[in-house]
Amino acid sequence: MCSTAAAAAAAALLPGFAEVVVVRHGETSWNASKTIQGQLDAELNEKGRQQANAVGVKLSKERKFSAIYASDLQRAAETANIIASSCSLPKVVLDPALRERHLGDLQGLTLDKAAKQKPAAHKIFLSSRRDQELPGGGESLDQLSKRCVSCLQKIAGQHKGERVIVVTHGGVLRELYRRANPGAPRGGTIHNTSVNVFHISDPGDPWIIKNWGDVSHLKDTGVLKSGFGGDGTSG
Repeated sequence: MCSTAAAAAAAALLPGFAEVVVVRHGETSWNASKTIQGQLDAELNEKGRQQANAVGVKLSKERKFSAIYASDLQRAAETANIIASSCSLPKVVLDPALRERHLGDLQGLTLDKAAKQKPAAHKIFLSSRRDQELPGGGESLDQLSKRCVSCLQKIAGQHKGERVIVVTHGGVLRELYRRANPGAPRGGTIHNTSVNVFHISDPGDPWIIKNWGDVSHLKDTGVLKSGFGGDGTSG
């Protein structure tokens, strides 16, 4: 959806709904090296900072936002602070409920090393089963979904009739997509600093996706070709 269309969609926000613009954090060196981050606290690389600046400029041209929230992990918080500066928002509200899935024994390993060194955890990681926790204190997909969906619903409830920004992670975004489209495919590749727009009303009501996977602001910086962490994996 182009900026003009996005602005029109925002203007047409139905009574009782909040517009929640969810942005994946900028690129990290761990994304680029296909290292599983989970809840380990990697920072943005230079390209990630350029992406954050680009999405901040994009969002600054849209109708005013009321607030900005972010995962408290450094890569999301730094992205959010850059966006907040561009959009003249005074404070980023950090919330650990917006963190990436805890990936237990796999955190800090590349996918190749994970398969060899932690085969049991690796098998669960790639499984479609949603109720299996990862060894080493990791979360199941159901646990991830419960915390991030309830967090976004709470944010929306505090901002009915308003627009807010949320900066989070690829695994979280896939669960939010699943909440809006139960039983649908996983939403494709979720690139760093992609813009994804939800209209959310009361708990239990359907969520509406108004825009998904917009990376039109990344023409100059580009996106990570592998999509690691934003494809079929979390991390």
